[in-house]
Amino acid sequence: MDAILQGRAILIVEDEPLIAMEIVRAFESAGARVLKTSTLREALAVVEDDDLAAAVLDHGLSDGDSSKLCERLKELGIPFVLHSGYSAVEGACRDAVFVAKPENPEVLVTTVDGLLRNHPISH
Repeated sequence: MDAILQGRAILIVEDEPLIAMEIVRAFESAGARVLKTSTLREALAVVEDDDLAAAVLDHGLSDGDSSKLCERLKELGIPFVLHSGYSAVEGACRDAVFVAKPENPEVLVTTVDGLLRNHPISH
C-alpha cells in the first residue's frame, strides 16, 4: 500500500476504548493524522474540519446512533466506513460501506485506503 493515507485526516468515532486504541494505532501506522471522538456530539463538530479525508464510524454510540453523522458526511462528500456490531442499519447509514465488528483494524485501513483511491477530493 503506498502513501495515500499519509498525512490525511481520518476521523475515528468509537466509544469502546480498547477498540478505538487499536484502530487509531493502525491508522497512525499507515501515516494518517487521526481525529478520534467517542460521542456523536463531538463527531458532528469534528466533521466540519476542512481537512477531513474519511471517517470510520461505530453506529451505536452512547449519545445516539450515527445516522446524523452519516447524513452530514454524505452532504460534505466525505467517504466513510461503518464499523459496527449492528447489522440492521437504517436511514442515512443504510448504504454505507459496512465492516462488521469485530474485525482486524488493518481491514479498516485497507477499506478506507480503497475508498480514498476511488473518491476524488471534493473539498
